[in-house]
Amino acid sequence: MKLDDFLREVEQAAGLEQIQDLIVRLRDHYGVDHIVYHWVSADGEQYGCGTYPTDWVQRYVDRDYLRIDPVVLGCFQRFHPVDWKRLDWSSKAARAFQADAIAHGVGNQGFSVPIRGPNGQFALFTVSDNASDAEWSAFSQDNQRDLILIAHYFNQKALELERGRLPEPVKQLSPRELDALTFLAMGYARSQVADMLEISEHTLRAYIESARFKLSALNTTHAVAKAMVEGLIVIGGTARGAQGDWPGRQNTAGERRSAAV
Repeated sequence: MKLDDFLREVEQAAGLEQIQDLIVRLRDHYGVDHIVYHWVSADGEQYGCGTYPTDWVQRYVDRDYLRIDPVVLGCFQRFHPVDWKRLDWSSKAARAFQADAIAHGVGNQGFSVPIRGPNGQFALFTVSDNASDAEWSAFSQDNQRDLILIAHYFNQKALELERGRLPEPVKQLSPRELDALTFLAMGYARSQVADMLEISEHTLRAYIESARFKLSALNTTHAVAKAMVEGLIVIGGTARGAQGDWPGRQNTAGERRSAAV
């Protein structure tokens, strides 16, 4: 299978059913457990396609895992692809979520590409598998560039098919709201931000909630991320693969990753 041919099929897809078929083919090509495209709307609605087991997808929704998922929360704060091992799994809730995900076949390794679209659109393209650290590191290094390109093709198709899901243009924030989000983005605790702005924590909370409402954000982390994406706050501090056969991940002898959001 050649990358250019596959991307052309993504561009020509006429509906979610075809996109789902393509993502299954992509999983099989790479020989991994799962590949998922996941768009999170401003109101928390989730849309996408992928190969996770249906019982895990339903469990994720029923338990409202969106609000504690370290992959989603971590990628809200990032603009570059990230290996799951580099995310924060230290909380009790995060560790319980991770154990539940692994028990449902999601995999112990993962690689996610955050995608930013118009008006603060946020989506993820994720590849996951059960593999050793060495295997996964080699796979990620070999395929990262192609996966980033594929992720953006899937997102472009989703935007084309689901225009009604796009959020409204972001409303402007007040100077105080911008200050609050900027300091939070820099890593300061709320008590520190309140001291720097010479206001009470109660007043700070009001500014944060007002900003979150204007940005149609799910939580404070989402509000900070959207403000950064839209260029409201600034914190200082792709290329196609080679032509020819498109490399995937080769399974070891007698090995076939289980497959079936």
